[in-house]
Amino acid sequence: MGGFFGVVSKEDCMLDVFFGVDYHSHLGTRRGGLAVYDKEIGLQRKIHNIENAPFRTKFEHIFEEMHGTSAIGCISDTDPQPLLIRSKLGTFAICTVGIINNSDELINKYLITDCGHFDAMTGGKVNSNELIASLISLKDNFKEGIEFAQDVIDGTATVILLTETGSIIAARDKLGRLPVQIGKSETGYAVSFESYAYEKLGYDFERELGPAEIAEITTDGITQLKAPKKKKKICAFLWSYYGYPTSTYEGVNVEKMRYDNGRIMAKTDMETGVCNGVDYVGGVPDSGTPHAIGYSNESGIPFARAFIKYTPTWSRSFMPTTQTERIKIAKMKQIPVKELIEGKNLLFVDDSIVRGTQLKETVDFLYESGAKSVHMRSACPPIMYGCKYLNFSRSTGEMELIARRVIMELEGEEGFNYIEEYSDGKTERGKALRKNICEKLHLASLEFQSLEGIIEAIGLDKDELCTYCWNGKE
Repeated sequence: MGGFFGVVSKEDCMLDVFFGVDYHSHLGTRRGGLAVYDKEIGLQRKIHNIENAPFRTKFEHIFEEMHGTSAIGCISDTDPQPLLIRSKLGTFAICTVGIINNSDELINKYLITDCGHFDAMTGGKVNSNELIASLISLKDNFKEGIEFAQDVIDGTATVILLTETGSIIAARDKLGRLPVQIGKSETGYAVSFESYAYEKLGYDFERELGPAEIAEITTDGITQLKAPKKKKKICAFLWSYYGYPTSTYEGVNVEKMRYDNGRIMAKTDMETGVCNGVDYVGGVPDSGTPHAIGYSNESGIPFARAFIKYTPTWSRSFMPTTQTERIKIAKMKQIPVKELIEGKNLLFVDDSIVRGTQLKETVDFLYESGAKSVHMRSACPPIMYGCKYLNFSRSTGEMELIARRVIMELEGEEGFNYIEEYSDGKTERGKALRKNICEKLHLASLEFQSLEGIIEAIGLDKDELCTYCWNGKE
């Protein structure tokens, strides 16, 4: 994934941009970058690798190196950014969030001529930012260029760029899968992925861009370059997993949605009686915890933290590049509270179950610590499809998904014709899926939130939500 933050101000904005970008650190672990406009110097840029140190430590000396009244920055899990681009549209800095599935096709069709070239990274990989910038630069202005790029890209492209005159142009992706929010203060405006990032810095909510909307922002105000489209498909996974708890998207707060989601799961379990005999409810930290609180509040089963994550050194278990390292780090982080585990029947809520590898390590760790039984609830439906719209998963193929692997074991490829049945825990196929995963992960019981349940918890119309990873529907 990735996150972005930008400011246009009547004053030096470096402090706001530094903290604003840092507030997006939960969205990426590979690169952090800043681009700044100063009327004397022009555009400046810094990029650092943040795989082994957080953004704030890599950029702690930025105030001695860069100054300006306009700036954009990003946290990226993919390509180094922002890039500084010089084109017929002028010099500009660009950050993007999303994914491009047809890079080679776009380069061959629009960017390579008989005597031309296109820069490649190590291993021949294309920097998505450079590709998007190049597509934008084919047109006569930024508005037309962004429209063109978003139209020809198979995938998703949210764009924020800083011009050589100090204005910021922000463009939400064409179906609004990701948020772009604007805040206002006495000195200027902020553009942000996360709402709390600008709120903590003293900006009040001004507006949220609609799908495909493009706006230019200066200290004088916001100019709409392109009106929003009506069709919207914001990623539902924002609320259940990678959105920050204090953020609000489309008027729906993440933490509140997670409480409601847990409450809905508990009501379902209470109707069937499967949660009888559970001593404690807990979350698989961190994002599973609020779902578990909602479950506990509704069911009346006490909430308890049976194990605690040790995070001062490794704040996120997927930071290492290999699965073996991620599992090891995850295990090292989990410290049991044996008084809450030994001889207890425990029910945990996880934000999602993707591969199942790390979850198995957690379940084994709980049994090793003396648990009598471990029940698991997933706060979202079974993940059946790898996302082709956002780059938030490191899966190399759909057969890494535990639900897909189990279906293949049960019925072979024929089973993929019945994914809807496998998702539904009331059907025979759905029961078989859950029974098989229970055996693999040593669980006493397993259930997934239903698609209807998670849509109810979010509270938006189902037609406004992207649920592709669960039901394959675009």
